[in-house]
Amino acid sequence: MESMFSNLGVGLTAVLAIEPYTIFNQTLSLPMNIVYCVLGAFIGTLIGVLPGLGPVATIAMLLPATFTLPPLGGLIMLSGIYYGAQYGGSTTAILVNLPGETSSVVTCIDGYQMARRGRAGVALTTAALGSFFAGCVGTLLLAAFAPPLAELAFKFGPAEYFSLIMLGLFGAIALSSGSLLKSIAMVCLGLLGGIVGTDVSSGVSRFAFDIPELADGIGFVVVAMGVFGFAEVISNLEQKETREIFTKEVSGMFPSKEDFKRMVAPVLRGTALGSVLGILPGGGAVLAAFGAYALEKKVSKNSAEFGKGAIEGVAAPESANNAAAQTSFIPLLTLGLPANAVMALMVGAMTIHNIQPGPLVMTTNPTLFWGLIVSMWVGNLMLVVLNLPLIGIWVKLLTVPYRYLYPAILVFCCIGVFTISNSSFDVLLTAGFGFLGYVFFRLGCEGAPLLLGFVLGPMLEEHFRRALLLSHGDFSVFVTRPLSLSLLLVTAVLVVIVTLPSIKSKRVEAFHEE
Repeated sequence: MESMFSNLGVGLTAVLAIEPYTIFNQTLSLPMNIVYCVLGAFIGTLIGVLPGLGPVATIAMLLPATFTLPPLGGLIMLSGIYYGAQYGGSTTAILVNLPGETSSVVTCIDGYQMARRGRAGVALTTAALGSFFAGCVGTLLLAAFAPPLAELAFKFGPAEYFSLIMLGLFGAIALSSGSLLKSIAMVCLGLLGGIVGTDVSSGVSRFAFDIPELADGIGFVVVAMGVFGFAEVISNLEQKETREIFTKEVSGMFPSKEDFKRMVAPVLRGTALGSVLGILPGGGAVLAAFGAYALEKKVSKNSAEFGKGAIEGVAAPESANNAAAQTSFIPLLTLGLPANAVMALMVGAMTIHNIQPGPLVMTTNPTLFWGLIVSMWVGNLMLVVLNLPLIGIWVKLLTVPYRYLYPAILVFCCIGVFTISNSSFDVLLTAGFGFLGYVFFRLGCEGAPLLLGFVLGPMLEEHFRRALLLSHGDFSVFVTRPLSLSLLLVTAVLVVIVTLPSIKSKRVEAFHEE
């Protein structure tokens, strides 16, 4: 416990560090990491309130903006964008019945009914306080469990990492919404996309089709921005605008004593459930929000009010998705493996900053590791401070017609992609992936498994080949090492469970909770 607090002290020092910053030929001394955190939370919320553009699309579009920042500043800003976008989705879900992102779908059910009954302020404050509490607890769990998990990760060899990645990929398939077959197909497409380029071991070009620009492989940002950013915008432009603009003045922001009594237990249950589901491969905020709402409907004394404006229906899912957002960093920072699509984007960002995700980050760069964790507390506090006074601005933003707003976003996306490598080919490739992402959307295929397959594919191949090299081609190395065998057995059990008819029906029902 004492070492944890000393580590958090290292992080706090890093976050509060005063650095010189030149603007308009004037040099100012500012806590730049705090500035990056506030900026990320603000921008994340700003784009998060736009329906359809959730955390994945938001980070994918804004990833290039962080490349010129210092590594810690860039990661802090991306983290701020993540939970800012996560929080922003609840504002539109409550005020205008439009979820800003997928995990806010269940918030619409009771949050919007509360707004229609003149309790929009109470609903927004409930979401803010629940999110803040859950975010703080999730960050504390991250600080507590990261060191022992990192110690465990040092015992991992190539065989164990291969088995762990297999578990991650099958977890992404099992916990994704929609058809299992489609999820498997998307993971396989991602794996194939990840091997395009030059083979590191042999130097042979693979699937590049003699196109020089593909010799180094397909850019991570190109895939992420195309499949998520471009595709989301195109699919939203296709739909008619059915926004009911909230015109009432939001007043009576503070919940009553009775409201507090009713929201405490749901916040605690949502936080606990979200903290666990956030760590699971393929889990994250969406699964946590749906699961927390379903749990509350079963255990709440006021279950008859659900769907009519129950405060529990806002407190539980909002707490769950923010707790999951924080704990999903645990496998990334300790094992170097992304638990969901957002964490896959963070892997890409860390790689671009020449940081190898995994247990070595804690020992080789403790300032970055603990600075990122402490910044999450700052970011969660900033969300409460920033968002409650800015509700009027977010509502005004929603009055801008989509036909003007989204094309402008696409233009900025193209500029961002071009500035990464000064290549017009990358812009065309992003457009191609955008069209592909739109096709996936029309076919009901999720983009998240594809992105995870794209990120984890090269890692899977590398550890597979390294394990065989060390064992002189003996495939039994994956089952003779106890830890590797255990992970493969868990993967096999997961595959069997999700293919059982009763589990498949429950899985579909969980993602269509109304």
